Amino acid sequence: MKMKEEIVVVSAARTPFGRFGGSLKNVDIYDLGAAAMKAAIEQAGLAPESIDEVWWGCGDTTNCKDPYTPVVARQSLLKAGLPATTPSVTLDKACVSAMSAANYAAGRILLGETETALAGGATSFSTVPYLARNMRWAGVKTGGLQLEDPLFPLGYKDYAPVSVDSGNVAQVYHVTREEQDELALASHQKYGRAYENGFYKSVMFPIEYTVKKGKKAESHTLEIDEQYRPEISMESLAKLPTIFGNPTITAGNAPGLNDGAAAQILMKRSKAEELGIQPLYTVVDICSIAAAPELLPVAPALAIKKLLNAQKLSLEDLDVIEINEAFAAVPLVSCKLLACKAFLEDDYARAVSMIAHYPLDTFDAGVYESLMKKLNVNGGAIAIGHANTASGARIMMNAGMELRRRGGGIAACAICGGLTQGDGCIIRV
Repeated sequence: MKMKEEIVVVSAARTPFGRFGGSLKNVDIYDLGAAAMKAAIEQAGLAPESIDEVWWGCGDTTNCKDPYTPVVARQSLLKAGLPATTPSVTLDKACVSAMSAANYAAGRILLGETETALAGGATSFSTVPYLARNMRWAGVKTGGLQLEDPLFPLGYKDYAPVSVDSGNVAQVYHVTREEQDELALASHQKYGRAYENGFYKSVMFPIEYTVKKGKKAESHTLEIDEQYRPEISMESLAKLPTIFGNPTITAGNAPGLNDGAAAQILMKRSKAEELGIQPLYTVVDICSIAAAPELLPVAPALAIKKLLNAQKLSLEDLDVIEINEAFAAVPLVSCKLLACKAFLEDDYARAVSMIAHYPLDTFDAGVYESLMKKLNVNGGAIAIGHANTASGARIMMNAGMELRRRGGGIAACAICGGLTQGDGCIIRV
């Protein structure tokens, strides 16, 4: 969506992302979302009643107290102290949800239907329950109940697990297991440096949680993303087996099943000036794409290509690139595609039609090396965690804060979602 007027983000806040079964395992998803919403509003110095609409990603409802139409956005905004008169939308586009939420919010602002919108998402993998299907009309007479784990294997019943598809696509694009392990190691190392340097303090707020010990409940605070492993090494990564029979992907070069929430507040630049708020970053353009369902790792490349074409920008114009590490294969495949001259020069429709087996004979190793230097410079989801319906907002925050640290520039952000949907945006400081 090309911006007819400048849309800016005036606030960006997220929880630390918890490990599966970690510190946030007992935090209700409504409370998780409310914490991020409240922090974003406070960061901007706005009154809760100044938020006109909320657009909120949530990819699961089984873990809600009210699994049938839980209206997660609605329940979270009420807990966050927003007025009961605030309308909201809860949406599910899997991992791209929080960026799509920003897209829809920006569209509403440009239409003149709203002035100030809060957009983001929340995920709680740790609270996903087991399922007992087909019990309503046909009871089990013998043999007991059979429970199903919605998280195993992670993916879609009518398709291969997403890790298998991604591992297969990695092989098509000649991305090796070693390359994926190297990116995973770098993700943890870059995150560790960034955290120690205070990079994440501007957007990541501490969140309190309780631990029950007998009859007592102790209060604790989580201040760092729990997925981060400072002790990781290539040797330890190499020992891990691949998962679900895919050729290259392991638990080490993939993110975890994480818990967390992230929120951004968007408005026109003129509105920010009227309120006396200094924008954090400008949303230059934002888009959604889709391709064949088994080609997940190519989605970020297609989204970035679409944006570059629309804005008449080149890769050289980009100072920072954020591609969500849904698996290490995703940024590696996407950067390899972006380093192919033919891919960039073809029109978008032809690129989509060719994407399953794009010819790599125009691959430029120098361009690829340049892209990798710009990629996820403060760590990615393998170290941070992937609270999936919050991650689209998280990568926008990472890019925006890095541009601010540098004193300005342009960034491309992109994320893939289930069955090969993708979102991308160009932001500027």
